[in-house]
Amino acid sequence: MNEFTHTLVRLQDAGLTLSDPADDLRGRKVVDRNDDEVGKVEGLLIDEDERRVRFLEVGEGGFLGLGEKKRLIPVDAITRVDDDSVHISTDRDRVVGGPVYDPDVVPERHYLEDVYGYYDVPPYWGPGYFYPGWPR
Repeated sequence: MNEFTHTLVRLQDAGLTLSDPADDLRGRKVVDRNDDEVGKVEGLLIDEDERRVRFLEVGEGGFLGLGEKKRLIPVDAITRVDDDSVHISTDRDRVVGGPVYDPDVVPERHYLEDVYGYYDVPPYWGPGYFYPGWPR
């Protein structure tokens, strides 16, 4: 197994910007495979070493920010991106039942393994991993 040494940070906390502003998915709604709205992309978690987006931070549920829960969705689950939406390969109920994300805590390897396993995609530190290119 490859050693996990990468640190994930929220893009806004890293002091970095995306090379192409059109690749910024923040603010877009997340739509499941049934075209049901899941939530909204509130942040991007990046691998500081490789400078690649690894997860979407998605806010779902709640009203006016109250009761909202945050979830991480691997970029590997993205099937399509259009002007106002990010489409993912799973359904809304699956996302809602997934691991909750606390933006005040740096995610550790075991949490990230759980998220990748939940979405049935290989972790980016695994052998033979290929970056999906969403976003670039």
